[in-house]
Order: sequence, then structure tokens, then C-alpha cells
Amino acid sequence: MSEVKISAEPRTEFGKGGARRTRRAGKVPAVLYGHGEKPKHIALPAREFAAAIRKGGANQLFAIEVSDGTQVLALPKAIQRDPIKDTFEHVDLLLVRRGEKVTVEVPVELTGEAAKDTLIVHDHDTLSVTADATKVPDHLEASIAGAEPGVQVTAADVQLPAGVELAADPELPVATVTAAPTAEQLEATLPEVEEAAEEAEAEVGEETAEAPEGVPAAEAEEAAAEAKTEA
Repeated sequence: MSEVKISAEPRTEFGKGGARRTRRAGKVPAVLYGHGEKPKHIALPAREFAAAIRKGGANQLFAIEVSDGTQVLALPKAIQRDPIKDTFEHVDLLLVRRGEKVTVEVPVELTGEAAKDTLIVHDHDTLSVTADATKVPDHLEASIAGAEPGVQVTAADVQLPAGVELAADPELPVATVTAAPTAEQLEATLPEVEEAAEEAEAEVGEETAEAPEGVPAAEAEEAAAEAKTEA
């Protein structure tokens, strides 16, 4: 995977308030760590970082140039997202060197089509592998072409590129092929599905009715404390 060059700025504000101000400025709070060095707090341009992750995936290699003159290579180790806004809240970046081996989780894609009237159950969407830090694959592939019900694809069946080694248990299930339910079976389970949906809807209604209006007390206290600190 080719590296993406990205600029960064040192970050001097910490805590929830500092992180919010960083995000409001169009940047993502991040931390660089590894190789026994003291963690370095930085801010990354949100749009550029998001575009790189969309294109290269969660294991995208970054060549980071900080405005204080620091130049490093790093891989995302942990990415926190806002599930509602679909934005990046915080990123932990692991320092790496060329030729260094790293262990990462890589997405697994199933190729081919299983036998007719089957369903595919994805047991694990990613696999742990060891690879050169500058040559981490963006995905791995496993074939289910013609697979009949009862067939299970394991980690050992996944195709690994040259230089990539499996770090997960070879017997770890990746996908299982099962027989698709018949129309009669689906019709028989329909009442149970409708009942479960009605119960879930009722529970959501009760929670909404019990929820207090306005800003939650905890958030109000946090906002007040932050305002007092900034004053």
C-alpha cells in the first residue's frame, strides 16, 4: 500500500474541551506513539485524513510532516468515529519504520458465488496478519465459489500475498455456508418476527416517554465547567 503524505500541527489543548475545539477547526485530534518515544499530540486535517481512509482503508500508511519539523511514518492503530455524523473523533497512530514487521487486522473479502439456495454467514470480517509496515494489504480474499451447505471457510483458506504471514489461528472460521430457508420455513417464523418487532417498538416508545426534556444534567454540568475554565 502506498503511503499518503499529510501535514499536521502540534496540539497543546487536551481534554474534551480541547478536542471539541480542534474538531470545530476542521481537524482530527491524534496521538503519535511507539518505538519507546514519548507520545506526541497532533492535529490532522479532517478532510485529507478522511479521504485517505476512504481510499486506502483503516491500515493506510501515512507519511506525516508536523509543522515543528518532525517527519514520521505511522499506521492508524485505533480510530474513533461519531456514529451519527460519520466523522472522526480521535486517532491513535503507531510509529513504524521501513522494513519493520507489524501485526494488523485486515478485512477479508469473499470471492465467487456459493451453490444455489445457500446463505453465507460471515463469522469474522477481518484477520490478524503480520506484514512489512509499508506493504500491508488493504484486503485479503477467500473463495466460496460453488460452496455447498456445511462448508466452512477458515483463516487457513484465505489467500495471503507474498511476504504476509497469518497471525490468527488457522482454524478461525471466516465464513460458513448454510442452506437458505424455504418459503414454508420463512412463513412459519413470520409471527415471531412481527412479535419481536412490536416489542422493540414498544420499548423504544417507553424510553422516549421517560427521557427528560432539554440538555441532560451531566452535559449541562460539563458545559458549565468548561465555560468557567475558559472565562
